[in-house]
Amino acid sequence: MNKTAILISLFCIIINNKMQAQHLFEFDGQASIYGSYSPKNDLNLFIGGRYLPELNYGYTFKNKSMLDFEASANIYGSVLFSAFDSSNTDGNIKPYRVWARYTGNQFEVRLGLQKINFGTASILRPLQWFDQMDPRDPLQFTTGVYGALGRYYFLNNANIWAWVLYGNESARGFEPMSSKKNSLEFGGRIQLPVPKGEIGFTYHHRNASSKELATLPAYDNIPENRYGLDGKWDVEVGVWFEAVHINKAKDVGILTNQSFLTVGVDYTFALGSGLNVSLENMLISYNKNSFDFKENSNITATSIMYPLGFFDNISTIFNYSWKSKELSFFLNYQHQFKKLTGYIMAYYNPDTQPAMGAVSYENSFSGAGFRLMLVFNH
Repeated sequence: MNKTAILISLFCIIINNKMQAQHLFEFDGQASIYGSYSPKNDLNLFIGGRYLPELNYGYTFKNKSMLDFEASANIYGSVLFSAFDSSNTDGNIKPYRVWARYTGNQFEVRLGLQKINFGTASILRPLQWFDQMDPRDPLQFTTGVYGALGRYYFLNNANIWAWVLYGNESARGFEPMSSKKNSLEFGGRIQLPVPKGEIGFTYHHRNASSKELATLPAYDNIPENRYGLDGKWDVEVGVWFEAVHINKAKDVGILTNQSFLTVGVDYTFALGSGLNVSLENMLISYNKNSFDFKENSNITATSIMYPLGFFDNISTIFNYSWKSKELSFFLNYQHQFKKLTGYIMAYYNPDTQPAMGAVSYENSFSGAGFRLMLVFNH
C-alpha cells in the first residue's frame, strides 16, 4: 500500500471516529433572589439570594456509551432581620453537585455528590431518604449525598438500583437522628411493571447516632435497617402508596421503630385549562416495639394546580395535622417572563408545623406571611 492510500485510510479512520465519538460541553446556571415578610416572628424580614453555576461535559464513544461529568456550586447569602433592630446573616459557597457517570445501553453508574430520590408520593413522602426537597419550593432545591449509584434497566421497564454512600452525617427527610460520622451506608431498590402501573421495593442500611438528642441514651453507633414498598397505578384516577418501616438495633424509646404509610389519589378535572387535584394522607407511628401502632398521628395534604395560560400558573398546598388540629397553607402564583420567572407566594404556618419531611429554611416561619422570588436560568 502506497503512502497516499495509507494517508487516505488514516483520514477515513479519523473522520469515522469523529463522526461516532462526540464531545459535549455546556455551562449554565440558575440565579434566584427572594424575600419574605412574616409579621409574627421577632425577625420578620428575610432577604436572600442563591446562584447555582453548573458545568457539564460529556463524551460519547463509538459504541454509543457515554462518559459525562457535572460540577455545580451552591453560592448563597441571606439576612434575617427586623427593621431598626437585630439581624442574623448567613452565607457560604458549597459544592452542590460533583459527579462522574458512565452510561451504557441499559445501565448507568454515577459516582460523587449527587441527587438520589425515588418513590410515588409527591407531598408526604416516607421514601424521602436522601433528599431535602420541600413540596412548597417551586425550584425543588436539595443538597446532594456523597456516594456511588448504579442502575440497570430491563427491556420490560423493570429496573434495579444499588448504592453505597459515605460521609453524609446530616439528618435527612423524616430522620430524627444523624448518621454516624465516617460510616458506610448501602442499599438498593427494584421497580417492577404491573398492570396499569408499577411497584417498588427498597432497602437501606446505615449506622445512626443519638448523641445530639439530649432526651435519648447517647449511642454513637445504632445499626438501622429501612424497608420500603411503594406502588402507583393509573385507573381513571391516579392512585399510589408508600409504606416504610425503620428499625434500630438499640433501644432508643419510641424512636426504636418508625412506620409510615402514605396513600394518595389525583385527578385532572376538565375545567378550563385543566384543574389538577391531589390528595394524600400519611400515617406516622413511633413505637418502642415493631408495629405496635400506639403512638400514631395522621397528616392530610392536598395540592391544587391550575394553569391560567401559557405563562401563568397558580397552585396551593394545604396540610392538616389531625393530632394537633393545626392547618398550614401555601399559595403560589407563577408568571413566566421572557428570560425570568417570577413567583408571588403567601403562606400560613402554625407554631408546630405538620410533618412534611425536610423543611427549607425559607418555609419555616410561623404565622402568616408572603414571599416574592425572581429566578433567572441561563
